[in-house]
Amino acid sequence: MKLRKNIATSESGLLFNPVTGESFSVNPIGIEILSMVRAGKTKDEIIDALLQKYTADRITIENDYQDFIDILFHNQLLEHHEKKNA
Repeated sequence: MKLRKNIATSESGLLFNPVTGESFSVNPIGIEILSMVRAGKTKDEIIDALLQKYTADRITIENDYQDFIDILFHNQLLEHHEKKNA
């Protein structure tokens, strides 16, 4: 998955989708997740990084991560990244 190319982001967590005209605000953890998504991290890598930083159990972090990602997909902010075969 990756952030859609046309999505404008700010360091403070503001996301803007020019296609729909909608803007969204994410909290600091959301900013961290988006940063890792932009860096090409996998779901497991992101969850492991959050587990190392925050005091929460794996199930809670996995569920919260998935809820956040689902919201981003629902609001057309993310797209699935397809790997091209060589």
